[in-house]
Amino acid sequence: MTRIAVVGGYGVGLVFRVPRVPRAGETLVGEEFCIDHGGKGSNQAVGMARLGAQVALLAAVGDDEFGRGAQELWRREGVRATALVAAAPTMAGAILVEPTGENRIVIVPGALAELRPAHVRGFAAEIAAADVCVTGLEIPLETAVEALRVAREHGVATVLNPAPAPDRPLAPELLALADHLTPNITELARLTGPDGLEAAAVEQAARALAERSGGVVTVTRGAAGALVMSHGVAVPVAAARVAVVDTTGAGDAFTAAYAVAIAGGHGPVVAAGFACRAAGHAVRFAGVVPALPRQRDLPDLPPPARAAIPTTSPA
Repeated sequence: MTRIAVVGGYGVGLVFRVPRVPRAGETLVGEEFCIDHGGKGSNQAVGMARLGAQVALLAAVGDDEFGRGAQELWRREGVRATALVAAAPTMAGAILVEPTGENRIVIVPGALAELRPAHVRGFAAEIAAADVCVTGLEIPLETAVEALRVAREHGVATVLNPAPAPDRPLAPELLALADHLTPNITELARLTGPDGLEAAAVEQAARALAERSGGVVTVTRGAAGALVMSHGVAVPVAAARVAVVDTTGAGDAFTAAYAVAIAGGHGPVVAAGFACRAAGHAVRFAGVVPALPRQRDLPDLPPPARAAIPTTSPA
């Protein structure tokens, strides 16, 4: 069984289905509301466990009903979680979902701001025992750096999901510790320049980010699939052709499946193909955790053939 360590966030998603995004100063009547489990680290950990990985998660929650719900979720999904219970409230996010399935998200970190490098050092044994360590940017930057550093010290492959992307380039130290980065196009644009990206510029930006990091950059492109930039070679990967209901969980489903494949010893192109199928499954359903696929939903990933490796040739 593949083993993955995740250092990331949990939060609740307050999901509003709206006919369109409201304009400034406008009050808009929505069509539906629900509260869903969220936080990219937690979502990805659940997604990995559903795909058969043994998952250890380090996260932070508040001493509140949402935090207790998180721990019940992890028990139910088979995620072995180490949770810092902080004085601040559990992270919350407001998610606006349009009829097209496109979404816009605002988060308030709350307890996640209290997840510190010292907590990562206390989690070091779990990272050292893993095939892959995954982290993101919902948590403090120095905590994400520490997670990648501990993994590198123990020879564990690293995946950085740079979301939410900051309004400035990532620190060279963080990039240098990432064997794989999985940004979407918006995140890639924010990491490589201030003006956004035309479709033709995605490959150029991915190459620039890969050169800065020295690792593999796998860009998620929605309906256009993914682009893997590895060793200077760009390989497009097709998306699954499905009817889109809600894109909210697509990125987390992608990163979860990508990490599972990398942990199983597969190269980034095979991993991206598997991850595109996972994302395609997720967008067919409303919500995030309910949409994450299980092994039976994605039966076509080849079995692990070798030990996991940090970076590989594109094939």
